Amino acid sequence: MAQEKRKTRTAEGVLPPDGGWGWMIVAGCFMVTVCTRAVTRCISIFFVEFQMHFGHDYSGTAWIHSIVDCTTMLCAPLGSFIGNRYSCRVAVILGGLLSSTGLIVSSLASSLEYLYLSLGVLTGLGFALCYTPAIAMVGTYFSERKALAYGIAMSGSGIGTFVLAPVVQLLIDYYSWRGALLILGGFVANLCVCGAVLRPIVRKEDVDESRPLSSDSECGSYKVKAKAPPPLLEKPPLDATEKSKRCSSASSSSSSTSSTTSTSSLSCFQSLHEYSFLLMPDFLVLAGSFLFLANGCSLPFVYLVPYALDVGVSHRQAAFLMSILGVIDIFGNISFGWLTDRRWLKQHRNLCYIFALGMEGLCCLFLPLLRSFALLVPFSVLYGYFDGAYVALIPVVTSDVVGTAYLSSALGVVYFLHAIPYLLSPPIGGWLVDTTGTYTATFFLSGFSLIGSSLLLCTVALIRRCHRCHRDHRRGKGSQPDLEHHDDRDRDHHDESKQPDFYPITKTKDMVTITETSAPPPPPPPQRTC
Repeated sequence: MAQEKRKTRTAEGVLPPDGGWGWMIVAGCFMVTVCTRAVTRCISIFFVEFQMHFGHDYSGTAWIHSIVDCTTMLCAPLGSFIGNRYSCRVAVILGGLLSSTGLIVSSLASSLEYLYLSLGVLTGLGFALCYTPAIAMVGTYFSERKALAYGIAMSGSGIGTFVLAPVVQLLIDYYSWRGALLILGGFVANLCVCGAVLRPIVRKEDVDESRPLSSDSECGSYKVKAKAPPPLLEKPPLDATEKSKRCSSASSSSSSTSSTTSTSSLSCFQSLHEYSFLLMPDFLVLAGSFLFLANGCSLPFVYLVPYALDVGVSHRQAAFLMSILGVIDIFGNISFGWLTDRRWLKQHRNLCYIFALGMEGLCCLFLPLLRSFALLVPFSVLYGYFDGAYVALIPVVTSDVVGTAYLSSALGVVYFLHAIPYLLSPPIGGWLVDTTGTYTATFFLSGFSLIGSSLLLCTVALIRRCHRCHRDHRRGKGSQPDLEHHDDRDRDHHDESKQPDFYPITKTKDMVTITETSAPPPPPPPQRTC
């Protein structure tokens, strides 16, 4: 009985609970961000040990962090694909096994190239399978408090970095870098537990999109039908028994052929349907803004400490700047998510996202003018807050554009767009430092990229608003009554009112078409017969 109720509830869909087990989903996503993004940031702590053990310079060891980050973002669509095909639970558990195996195998590394494959590719692939499905799962459980839920879930990156960084350094001091990687692999295995918590639900408004298609179903204007089997060749006449056997075998083979053809056609069509949002103009503009964003957001994290040391700040104070940035990043995640869930700001989430990006870009443009610790502290506070603000709103803005049904696939594409800029922007920033001898060009590149992302979205929003106002103005101007033809319109309306209109309704599976026709013709007079 309970299973029947559960099946009925799944078929009909449920409303987003906005609480209840949803907070367990938020807790699971929080731990996923701790085990993926925070652990990725802590990999740089091993660089000094890798340099001493393998005899390589900083640029050689820095490729490990770049490969992990790039693989995580580059394989994000694969995580979305597995989450859509099976479930988010399967994707996160599989990713937890892969990433834990990668860290454990990395503790046995004998060369830096070995770490490129084990710690870079294998661990990054596991992180990719976990990150996107877990974030998409929060959007299915929350509607009214979606920004707050995402703010809490995404704050795991900052909190995890703040807690894990000293712990990892302590593990290296006590157990060497091999023991620290082994323990870190056991810690990352908790991703399997986080995956078990992610209980899937089907939202009521997404039932039509998520329901599997049948062999005779329609989707839009396309019909999926099985091809008819080829005609059989004519044979000599057979007796009744042989004919019945041949007919039964032919019918079974034709049904199996048609079912196989329809299944392959449906699976191909559903795969294309999952990524139909790529043709939406709004998503294309959002994707362009993400390219600018990914090109500029990572540079301050990489070059803030070297710049502080270059202007005369001590090592302890430079490290404290990063601590301030991480803590304020957590506050920005939660507080900005809570603010944008308020009724007076909920309809303006896109503007809040644009504002956060613009302010972050302005902070980077003013950074070359700040040449003391007292001036760099306000930069860390402002940049950390607005960085946490826009990170919490990325899934929310994406969900508002494509809808919850396509959120998992859309987030996979969004994080895929971050991969190449994450891989190339730090080396480009280092080349600018080596070429110019200062950090000004690097921070200008970061600031203008962030402002460009903000201006792209702002320009499109302004164009759309002007177009809407112009259309409303023309509509209001055309609705004014024409005094010269007022009598003619009344006369025509009086004549039309005498003729009743009929609106027959043509029903299909996906839509209801109402066709306006004239009055039906009178029946023909009966014919006389002699």
